[in-house]
Amino acid sequence: MIPPDALSGKTTLPFVEPSHFADDPVANEYDAFFSLLNFEGVPERDEEHPWPGNPPHPQRAYAKALLVRVNEGLKYATRLRHFLVKHPALVLCLGFRPVIDPTKPFGFDVERTVPSARHFRRKLQTFENSHLQSILAGTVTDLENEIPDLGESVAMDVKHIYAWVKENNPRQYVKERFDPERQPSGDPDCKLGVKESHNQGHSNAPEQETGSSASSKKTEEKEYLWGYGSGVAVARHKIHGEFVLSEYTQTFNRHDITYYFPLIGSARARLRQPIRRFSADAAYDAWYVYEDIHNNGGKAYIAFNDHGFGYPLFGPNGHPLCPDGREMVGSYQYFDQTRGYHAQVERCPLLFGTPTPEETCGVQHPQFAKGAGCVKYRNLELGARLRVELDRQSEEYDTAYDDRTASERINSQAKELGIERPKLRRMSSVRNHNTLIYIVINARGLARVRAAKARATQEPP
Repeated sequence: MIPPDALSGKTTLPFVEPSHFADDPVANEYDAFFSLLNFEGVPERDEEHPWPGNPPHPQRAYAKALLVRVNEGLKYATRLRHFLVKHPALVLCLGFRPVIDPTKPFGFDVERTVPSARHFRRKLQTFENSHLQSILAGTVTDLENEIPDLGESVAMDVKHIYAWVKENNPRQYVKERFDPERQPSGDPDCKLGVKESHNQGHSNAPEQETGSSASSKKTEEKEYLWGYGSGVAVARHKIHGEFVLSEYTQTFNRHDITYYFPLIGSARARLRQPIRRFSADAAYDAWYVYEDIHNNGGKAYIAFNDHGFGYPLFGPNGHPLCPDGREMVGSYQYFDQTRGYHAQVERCPLLFGTPTPEETCGVQHPQFAKGAGCVKYRNLELGARLRVELDRQSEEYDTAYDDRTASERINSQAKELGIERPKLRRMSSVRNHNTLIYIVINARGLARVRAAKARATQEPP
């Protein structure tokens, strides 16, 4: 039987009769799992909400139960409740307040103690995400204590998430399936976006062909879907593997580059040392990313995004080359208020420079015949210069860019935990579910690191 003081919320295993639950393997396993996490950031209860009658279950109990749902791969709240009812010792280990009933085999009524599936769904939707973020931040702190140089190399990527709507089911007929003005009734928060897959071969090389010949070698696959995106900043360690530093969830209509500042800001706040190397795919090829990493003591290694143009080439004086291979002439400077950078207009060297009389445009550009010539707008910011000066053919780049695969492995782990097709609705539920997944990934990684260190101390030299 459960002692009367269990009603106070002290319902962990030490307060339960050993004859009943002391050797329960599931409860003991999760007791060890939760010892890896810091729940201090999760309040006991929501003080702003009045609770009439008996005290409710602690907030931490719900957080732990939702972590059990992710760790066990339980897609539905009904399965989570069924799992908890089958493991009474785990219910007390999570911290739920038992409904005492001496006539029951375990001393309390498990069915009445475990919240309903509907309430679990409501909790996942309404749980304050900042409380879950505090648990994730705690795993990063613990990992730093175990791995002092964690965060020296950071990669970034975005994982697509299919909303639980019929529009994403190709077997079900839907009129105008991908019309952005026709919001799916199954999820009023999801948005329509495009999942693109690029295969550009060795297009990072400045020596490669440019223009239409190079573009013809690029293959592109597109998939429209309703859903969300989960961005992650991942730290890779050459011995212990990869870990999640920060995560951020948006609707799928937002570009990958919009994840950068929220992710990098959270990662820096959780790390004790600066980020030395940053790697990402071509979606993050923006001048301000290079400049931000550089200004904070690091270096960015990002695949080049040509945006349909060739790799920029420059002459000995630092001006871009025109299609005819001539170095252009700098004209006036201005500030681009839309894009937020200082720029300079570059003009045709034959029309605005000092060419010899026999020189003429070999490309026969239509603008040359009109007297205007080619015009380019050169970004003058430091990040733009770092972007084009990065040697993407060097061994240094290849080594650093390999760290980007760490984010892909984290995405693979998250997919196994159900991040890609969650049986959830509404943005808040998906966001909390994503955070819970990354907490589980980091907790498993922390256990792996500590186990490896324990084995190393036990092995003879």
